[in-house]
Amino acid sequence: MRIHAAAALLPGGWERDVTLVVADGLLVSVTPGSAALPDDIRVEALVPGMPNLHSHAFQRGFSGLTEWRGAGRDSFWTWREMMYRFALQLDPEGMEAIAALACVEMLEAGFTRLGEFHYLHHAPDGRPYADPAEMSRRIFAATEATGIALTHLPVFYAHGGFGGAAPTEGQRRFVQDVDGFDRLMEACAASLHRPQDRLGLAPHSLRAATPEQIRRLAQVWPGRPFHIHIAEQAKEVEDCLGHCGARPVEWLMDNAPVGPEWCLIHATHLTAAEVAAIAASGAVVGLCPLTEANLGDGTFPAADFLAVGGRFGIGTDSNVSISVTGELQMLEYSQRLAHQARNICATSGSTGTVLFTAALQGGAQALAAPAPVLAPGAGADLVALRDPLGLDDTGSLLDRWIFGAGVTVADVWASGAHLVEGGRHRERDRIFGAAAKAIRRLI
Repeated sequence: MRIHAAAALLPGGWERDVTLVVADGLLVSVTPGSAALPDDIRVEALVPGMPNLHSHAFQRGFSGLTEWRGAGRDSFWTWREMMYRFALQLDPEGMEAIAALACVEMLEAGFTRLGEFHYLHHAPDGRPYADPAEMSRRIFAATEATGIALTHLPVFYAHGGFGGAAPTEGQRRFVQDVDGFDRLMEACAASLHRPQDRLGLAPHSLRAATPEQIRRLAQVWPGRPFHIHIAEQAKEVEDCLGHCGARPVEWLMDNAPVGPEWCLIHATHLTAAEVAAIAASGAVVGLCPLTEANLGDGTFPAADFLAVGGRFGIGTDSNVSISVTGELQMLEYSQRLAHQARNICATSGSTGTVLFTAALQGGAQALAAPAPVLAPGAGADLVALRDPLGLDDTGSLLDRWIFGAGVTVADVWASGAHLVEGGRHRERDRIFGAAAKAIRRLI
């Protein structure tokens, strides 16, 4: 297959008239300054596909259904009760249908790899399925049906709060001991068959896993992507200080082998020392600005983090809105509100380009994925953008896509498969129909 792009974002910057040859899911050649041939697929502008480093796919099923104000203060903790009620009803078929819906929307948005932080393991009554990976296999089936690459992150969840507190009834589908988690990991490892897929793991949080359990997981499953929710909420920081005598990130950096395989999800509430420690460790911070805003988490100190060389990627988390541009726009706009200034995340040049390329690199690192670049030997994970105004200005294209209006995703290839054409996934109607039935049954 040959694709001819009027412009393409190569490792050295934008180039004109670029021909890309794709075979066996890889880019065989990338040739700037070349003429299009009659049978080439022609696109306006081509960029690498974005990794989505943090998602709970099942939560797409109640997107938009938690925006009602009840009595008292509404917060992350009240939202969590709604999430538990939804999770307790979901059967394997519903999980697969809703996950496939989320994957279609991710691909249509320009995400080509999913990092699925998956903690819905057991049957609704809390008993394990005969196959410990029953619910994980539904994620595998959804990603295979839609074509998005997968880094699967089974979640270890053992406790309901700091100090090894007993889990609540609402958490009964999540919890297991370390031996059960090992069996789950082994079953998942045996079930991933596509060459583009990866397996990592994720202790849910310092609330849900004890220090000893986190250290054990790092020892037993070394060298894999290792993700953890951390310092998302002010209450979490206060509780951690009370139980551990240290702030969450402070404790983690002092007591766990945090390094480049680690991804610290949210890391919203940080001191200057914690900002510097994360950056020095080489770990990636997993930012989900749309969910963080929706839940009222707080604002990540991005300007300080980037100033010391910190690495970040983006995720869709609760999937309340699935958008590459939305996550990057919200990240920058949150900084503008906090600092009362503009173009905070870039020290010079195009803010959109800085955000996009940094999220590409950080997301790939966090998900143990090949470098997302348009270069020979790289995976053919490609996003074609369309500008209805036909402006011949690649220097502002990413800014106009992220912050402006009109630039859209036209085509998407993942692992060389042409999955999105004219902005629509090739299986959109079938997958949306199945998801609609599942969601109506649940709500």
